[in-house]
Amino acid sequence: MAIKKYKPTTPGRRQMSVIDYKSVLTETKPYKPLTKGRKRAKGRSSSGRISVRHKGGGNKRLWREVDFKYNKKDIPAKLETIEYDPNRSAFIGLVLYADGERRYIVVPKGMKVGDKFIVSENAKVELGNRLPLGKIPVGTFVYNVEIKPGSGAKLARSAGAYLEVLAHDGKYTHLKMPSTEIRKVPSASWATVGQASNDEHQLVVIGKAGRSRHMGIRPTVRGAAMNPVDHPHGGGEGKAGRGHRRQRTKWGKPAGKGQKTRKKKKYSNKFIVQRRRVGKRR
Repeated sequence: MAIKKYKPTTPGRRQMSVIDYKSVLTETKPYKPLTKGRKRAKGRSSSGRISVRHKGGGNKRLWREVDFKYNKKDIPAKLETIEYDPNRSAFIGLVLYADGERRYIVVPKGMKVGDKFIVSENAKVELGNRLPLGKIPVGTFVYNVEIKPGSGAKLARSAGAYLEVLAHDGKYTHLKMPSTEIRKVPSASWATVGQASNDEHQLVVIGKAGRSRHMGIRPTVRGAAMNPVDHPHGGGEGKAGRGHRRQRTKWGKPAGKGQKTRKKKKYSNKFIVQRRRVGKRR
């Protein structure tokens, strides 16, 4: 797989890049029984007011039912296709289980059409196989990880994401997150061996504003370009400094530049072994 670039026929095309999908995908149309329509929130609450900024518009998307529960255990499965999903950054694949059922999964990097995997407590530690964290050796990369046993995959689901198994400590397994944070997860939680596909996703350059709008991303206005009534960074003659030491959000809360924004009494604090590193040193 490679990043595809275009000839600079326009200013927008000059910097733009895309994933070379033809070299990866094996199917262009989704499996109809596992698709349905879905209304996207687009950043607005039930009253119609903007509750999340910079979201809205975008091209219409067909929803694919992706299996994150993996509750078909001890039944071998074979990968039939590798497909694009507009609702996530990683590639998905249609798998056929030995009992005849088909499901969509997030495909691991390196898996090809025809490869087989199994979800089992006694599965081998091989690419695509799914088993409890307690049975996965230290140093293994995993993705689609559960936070609680049986809750379904929650961690490391996006393109190129993976967690590293660092240690086994009693009923818990220590995992290193993509953010460098080290966290405790119950050893009975299940995980898939490997790394989520499409790891070059982060190298794509959107290139022009119109492409962002097609993706459902609305413009972001700098706080310094606003008036004081609209933002703590606003106002001043010419290009003025922000007037206070720390960078702030529109609502006056600290943000960005390595500042800590996590709540001191957050429920999951007890599961964090080592906080993530921030700033330039990271």
